Amino acid sequence: MKTGLKITAFAAALAGAFGTAYGVGQTFDPVVAERPPAHEERHPSGAGESEHGGTAAAQAPGGLQISEGGYTLDLDTPAVTAGERAELRFTVREADGRAVDDYRREHDKELHLIVASRDLVTYRHLHPERAPDGTWSTPVDLPRAGGYRVFADFTPDRPGAENLTLGADLAASGPYSPRELPRPSATARVDGYDVKLTGALTPGRAGELRLTVSRDGKPVTDLQPYLGAYGHLVALRAGDLAYLHVHPEGEPGDGTTRPGPHVSFTATAPSGGSYRLFLDFKHNGVVRTAAFTVEAGKAAPEKPASTSPGHTESPGHSDGHGH
Repeated sequence: MKTGLKITAFAAALAGAFGTAYGVGQTFDPVVAERPPAHEERHPSGAGESEHGGTAAAQAPGGLQISEGGYTLDLDTPAVTAGERAELRFTVREADGRAVDDYRREHDKELHLIVASRDLVTYRHLHPERAPDGTWSTPVDLPRAGGYRVFADFTPDRPGAENLTLGADLAASGPYSPRELPRPSATARVDGYDVKLTGALTPGRAGELRLTVSRDGKPVTDLQPYLGAYGHLVALRAGDLAYLHVHPEGEPGDGTTRPGPHVSFTATAPSGGSYRLFLDFKHNGVVRTAAFTVEAGKAAPEKPASTSPGHTESPGHSDGHGH
């Protein structure tokens, strides 16, 4: 490698998305974030078009498009500096450019915001606040340089409106070093908790994923509600970061759903391949995230995967999440 070679944030994002091999363990020169064109140039001209200008398939997975169904994710903060706290700002706009100001509350929130690195090592589930003009904002601190994907999961409060997940790219400047996707495992460890995954993602068919939480070898039977359930699960496909809608089975107070140790979800994989699962659960007032790598259609091996900074990096907030 020639000295002085600079990797732009765009190149870093492409490296994460397409798996370009730079060599494991090497450290690269700083990523330099370049601001994209003005807002009107970043908006596709019509609903259903991808951010690259092509028409999306009717049943495409969520998060792959910046515009869908007449709504567009307008990311006002396309670049941040790795390791520095920044304010992430965005607006969801209707086809005429107006900001959406009415949302249906789902899982206790009007909008769920997920930020994940292209290598699926860093994950954030943030809770932004909406200003009267429709602009959403939240603090964010991303630990490593490279390409990230921002997902806005919401349902407009309009007759007949369906749930949407829109995605946009985010760049973090700084020294960039690629990391490999953690190996598949059916067990994750985080802050003294063990979380075991049973079930499998099956391409094209809905299936049950059950996660069992224990601590010090004992089942945790007093999980606390978080986002309207005893757990919140996000699944992302490695490579393009397609966002899977995963629905919990039962809810607190329904008379049948128990507060642990089991938390069950129904999920459908759009294709074969590797996926990263992120389970948020709340116990003793703290939200923690357990992460798993799974292969769609295959059972995960039993070897535990530690949810440590070397695997899934979570924010430094006291509850593990941004508010």
